[in-house]
Amino acid sequence: MTGENKLTYLPLGGAGEIGMNMYLYGYGPVGDQRFILVDCGVTFPEMEGTPGVDLIMADPAFIAERADRLEAIIITHAHEDHVGALGMLWPRLQAPVIARPFTALIARNKLERAGLNPDIVREAPVWPKSVAVGPFTVGFVPVAHSIPECSALVIDTPAGRIFHSADLKLDRTPLVGEPFDEEMFAEIGRQGVKALTCDSTNVFSLHPGRSEADIVPAINALMREAKGLVVATTFASNIARLRTLAQAAHDNGRSVVVMGRAMNTMIQAGFAAKVLPGFPPITDPREAENIPRDHLFILATGSQGERRAAIAQLASQSYMGFRLKPGDTVLFSSKTIPGNEVSVGRILNQLAEQDVTVIEADDRYHVSGHANRPDLERVHQLLKPQNLIPMHGEYRHLRAHAELGRAGGIPSVIASNGAVVDLTGAQAQVIDNVETGRVYLDGTQMIGAMDGIVRTRIHMALRGHVVVSVMLEEDGTLSDSPWVEVAGLADALPKGRGASLTRSLEQEIEAALEKAGRGALRNDETVEKLVEKTVRHVANDLVGKKPVVTTLINRFEEG
Repeated sequence: MTGENKLTYLPLGGAGEIGMNMYLYGYGPVGDQRFILVDCGVTFPEMEGTPGVDLIMADPAFIAERADRLEAIIITHAHEDHVGALGMLWPRLQAPVIARPFTALIARNKLERAGLNPDIVREAPVWPKSVAVGPFTVGFVPVAHSIPECSALVIDTPAGRIFHSADLKLDRTPLVGEPFDEEMFAEIGRQGVKALTCDSTNVFSLHPGRSEADIVPAINALMREAKGLVVATTFASNIARLRTLAQAAHDNGRSVVVMGRAMNTMIQAGFAAKVLPGFPPITDPREAENIPRDHLFILATGSQGERRAAIAQLASQSYMGFRLKPGDTVLFSSKTIPGNEVSVGRILNQLAEQDVTVIEADDRYHVSGHANRPDLERVHQLLKPQNLIPMHGEYRHLRAHAELGRAGGIPSVIASNGAVVDLTGAQAQVIDNVETGRVYLDGTQMIGAMDGIVRTRIHMALRGHVVVSVMLEEDGTLSDSPWVEVAGLADALPKGRGASLTRSLEQEIEAALEKAGRGALRNDETVEKLVEKTVRHVANDLVGKKPVVTTLINRFEEG
């Protein structure tokens, strides 16, 4: 009913998928709610479904159309899937950005690189202090994760309190960043939580999560026992792991070299924000050439198989003067994100061909930054929410997390992208659905997933492309034979099937146009349809493909 205040939750990205997190909270009269947007992240493309695309992000159209009612953009932490889209989407949102100091530094960097004013970013205090944002009061609650200053959010409203978990793990010895504070969570729970929106990434992991400190002995042993050069790759933003690896190398007499822009940027940001105390000295690659290989350690970007990243370059050739040799060791201190297996596998094979010792998918050297199933149960017990709404996961994760909540006596609602959840009353419920989607950074241009650009690119990749030039007189007669060029199709034909695909297409198009007659050829649309039909029929008959067809029509007018 118009005029009635409602508290709502609407995921625009990150619910029903991994990545491009974007969550909207609203309060106020229906049709005139005020909003806060939590996170503004990206995900990365894969060649099968989004060839050529650089980045993918949630379409902010719903809130962009209501940007005059958007009070702020809240960033929980500095991982790309939470902050990576900020510089690209902020012009459509035009709201202040609020984050803790380290995250704010990364957010400002995103804005500056997009040519925007970094001063729109405000730094937030740590809970129990909070910031007032329209009808919301937002507190940044420190949580352990794989990056410094990750924060859950206490969102207080006139209709009750929401606890937005962000990405978290129950790590009491994270080495970098704040440890998990059980008593703080319990106190927040005692104050009353209407709804918990919670990370679901590791809901299928049945054992309690391990601490970053747990992997230190194994990494130390690796650095000590390896005979040649040691290279390690992990997420550039996993600062805790970068420090663990670098410290182990340093403690075992190895000089630390960092390769890759993203990793250098993140480490320098850590220094600037003073969240990387005691990080070992870093050696410039140019100064490391004379260091014995068994006294050298390289931190390299590219754990997810990115083609231009440092580890991919080292695997295929030399990089910055370094080349891998038999007996060297390469450690993947990370988990491969689903969809990246082929890219990572390509690099692993290249490394194997060089007779390099490769260590990957080994839990001795990696721990997750997300809470496992027993840890999620503990979060539920501490916060005692009236309602649970799983987020940050594919639909199967959301469903399993909701079932876990219900098993513990917590009413749970599955809300994937576009679901509008009413949190006003005692029982959360989905009351509406809005259209959501994706936008792509494609080169330097922002395009919509439904614009047809990527779909056409996929069609061309799967079916090939034929360009046909047709020259017509003003009265509709052919002034010359059609000209054809094929791309992505075999042009040579088996003996007895014709001179070539190109020549066969030219002959058949000319015959079809002549048969159509002048009247039909006076209309460009008719010509295009006839050419496309002929090309697809002939190409399918000769090479088994129905290509994308582009028809260029040139008409000569009488002078």
